[in-house]
This record gives sequence, structure tokens and C-alpha cells, in this order.
Amino acid sequence: MEDQRIFTCLVSSTDILEYPVQLAIYKAPSPPQITEQATVMEIGKLTRVAECRTEGANPAANITWFKNKTPLASDGTAIKISQAVDVDSVTKLSATTSKIEYAAVKEDVDAKFTCRVQHARSADIESSPISFTVNYPTEKVSLQVVSQGPFKEGDNVTLKCTADGNPPPPSYNFYIKGEKKTVENSNTYTLRNITRNDTGEYKCSLVDGEDMVDSTQITVDYLEVVLSSTGKINKKVGESFEITLDINGSGTTQTSWKKDNVKLEKAPKFDKLKYSDSGVYGCVVSTGGLKKTQTFELIVEGAPVIKSLVNTKGDGTIYKVLICEGEGSPKPTVQWSINGTNVDETAYENGRITYRMTIVPKGNLTVSCTFSNDFGTDIRSINVSTFADDMTIDKQDMKQEQSQQTTMVVGIVVGLLVAALAIGLAYWLYLKKFRTGTWKTGEKEDGSAEESKKLEENQSQKADV
Repeated sequence: MEDQRIFTCLVSSTDILEYPVQLAIYKAPSPPQITEQATVMEIGKLTRVAECRTEGANPAANITWFKNKTPLASDGTAIKISQAVDVDSVTKLSATTSKIEYAAVKEDVDAKFTCRVQHARSADIESSPISFTVNYPTEKVSLQVVSQGPFKEGDNVTLKCTADGNPPPPSYNFYIKGEKKTVENSNTYTLRNITRNDTGEYKCSLVDGEDMVDSTQITVDYLEVVLSSTGKINKKVGESFEITLDINGSGTTQTSWKKDNVKLEKAPKFDKLKYSDSGVYGCVVSTGGLKKTQTFELIVEGAPVIKSLVNTKGDGTIYKVLICEGEGSPKPTVQWSINGTNVDETAYENGRITYRMTIVPKGNLTVSCTFSNDFGTDIRSINVSTFADDMTIDKQDMKQEQSQQTTMVVGIVVGLLVAALAIGLAYWLYLKKFRTGTWKTGEKEDGSAEESKKLEENQSQKADV
């Protein structure tokens, strides 16, 4: 630094000329160091935050303070910044020290403060950020429900009380159904296995300031469903059966019905039970986050009834297929009075079943079909003829039909002739009576000949028609 001075060049001629040159020595400053950092700040109280120092510079460096990367300037009240420059007596290099005093606010809880060194011959150098704790009193408490609703009976519900002061209070008062419960070193309280009776208002407050309080409402949903009949229900066909559903819930409920997992449009009603009413019924009742299901299995029973017994021609000319159809529950078994082949049955659905059997009749015979189950027996018979007998019967039917047709034609012709004769006779009698008797007995026997002639002409024309 001793070389930082004026050098003069002298030129001798007629006159002595001087050429002075100022030599400047530059030295970049050291990185800034923050010392004497505050750890706790109180709101509104002017407190020294820290001291920032840089050394070994020429010329002296400048220091600027930043909060969250925003430069701070002294305003004399909330911010005071002072800066001093010291010159080392040996090296003649400068050291710059900057001190900041600051009145914190709530928003400074997470604030980051830095100092930045600026020099004419080097890039800006910024310090590591610092922060501090901001203390301020509680102004408000808040009570919230940590557990996610809606709530139902049997759930656990956790309440949390918070205060906006720093540091937060270590203990809180919780008011459970009007009873004060103090919780130490925690701000939560858990209601376990809640019931519908736990519905109501809950509060919390500071231990040393019970007038600072907050509250919240908790609603416990519940649902009770009672079905008048459950399990297996056995009923006789034709009987009536009533099912009732009692619902007790905390809110509006929705009810849906299913039969064998197929949705029903409305609740089942059985005025007169049918075999098709058998099945597994279920109702689902829901409200809020609750859902309950009730089921029952309806079994409609009854003695078998044969609805029809017919025989048809098989694929071959000599085969007959007997078809016996009926209903009953449990499933009826069949007993034929004769043996046959290709005995099979249809699927048993809604209490109905059809049995088939193929036979080759050797002559005219009577075949019986018997349905049986635990509740009774039904029998029906049918006459079965051979193929030859069927052909004879068919020919006889054709001859009888032809004879009936011939008789009908002859009858129609005779009827028409008789009708024509009757009409002609009636008209002849009418003309005869009119010509002979009418003018002899009339009041105008002496009428003009011309009128009489015209009348006769008219009568003659009618007769021709």
C-alpha cells in the first residue's frame, strides 16, 4: 500500500517540465462474516439482529443488508443500520463493519437475512442466510377435527387445538360434554368408540386464558335396520306373505331391493305366493357413510299339479313322444306307467318342469304320468294309438268330412228352390186378389176407362218385373 502515491517525471530542457502520475492500489475484500447473531426476537421491539464484517479491501467495501432478497434501508424506527470503516495501521487495508437493528413482525418467522459486500474491483459477495425465532403472544385459538368425517358409531375422533402465538402453549383445555379436561404437553384429544350420544359441541381454550376459546360441532351418524323376517322362510303356494322393514337413522336414507342379485323396481309384496316368488331377497339401506344389508330366502312349496299331458309324433313314423308338464315345489319326480326311451327333462325353473319320453305303441293303450313330491301326488292319463290306427282315423275323418260337405251343398240348393217357389206363389196370389176384388168393392166403380187402363198397365209392369 506504500506504493499508492504520486510519481513525477521531470524533463530538463530550456525549462523543467513535470509529469505527475497517481498510482492506485486495489484489493478485493474478504467474504462477509456474520457475528453476534440474535436467536430470539420479539414483535415490535427494536433488537440488534447481527453484525456483518469484511476485511482487507482497498478502497473500503460497502455492505448492504437484505431480507428475503429485498434490500433494507434504515428508517430510524423499525430498521437501523450503521456502518464503520477501519484501516489497518500496518497493511493500510480497510475493514468494513455493518450492524443492523430490526423490529420484527409475525411474518418474519421464516424470514432469511443476508448481507452483501460490494466493491469497485470485484463481484458482489453475499453471506449465508440467517434466521431467528420471533416470539409473540397468542391472540386466537382454533379447534379443528383431525379425523376425516362423516363419522359413524364406533369411530375414533381426534380434536386438535392450536394457538397463533409463538412459542405455542404447552397445554390446552378441552371441554368434552361440558367437562373440562386439561391436556399437558399436547394439543390433541381423542374421542374413542363414539356413539350417537357424542353428537354435539366441543370446545378448547388456553390453560392460562380460558376466555380465549374456540368450538366445533361433531355429528355421529347411525343406522338401524330391522327386517321382519330373515333367514330361510318356507311358505305354501297361494298364501299371502308380508315383509316389513323398520329403519332408524340419523339422516335421510335410501333403500334398494334385489332378488337373486337382480335389482327390483320396488319392495316385494306377496298377496298370493307363486313358485316364481322363490329366491334370495336383499335390501340395502344407506345414509351418509353408513350402509346396512338385510336378506331373507323365500321358499314357496306346494303339491305337484300336472298342467298338461300330450303326445306328438316322433321323427320316425312309429314313434310317439309323450310330454308331461307341471309344477310343484320341491321339484316333482315323474313316474310313467310304461317304459320308454329318450327320457329327459327340462330345467326346473320357477317351480315348473317338463318331462318327455319316447315310446313305440304296439296297440291302443292308456299311459299315465304321475308327479310326486313331499306334499302330494298328481296323476294324468292319455290314450295313445299306433301309427296304423292313426292312419285309419285320419281316413275316416276325411270321408266324414267329404260326406258332410256333400250334404251341405244339397241342402243349400234345395233351400234356394223352396224359397223361389214360395216367393212366386205369394206374388201370384197378390196379383189375383188385386185385379178381381179391388175395383168391384171400391167407391168409384164408374171411374173413367182411361184411369182403369193405366192402372192395369202399371199392374202388368209390376207383374213382369
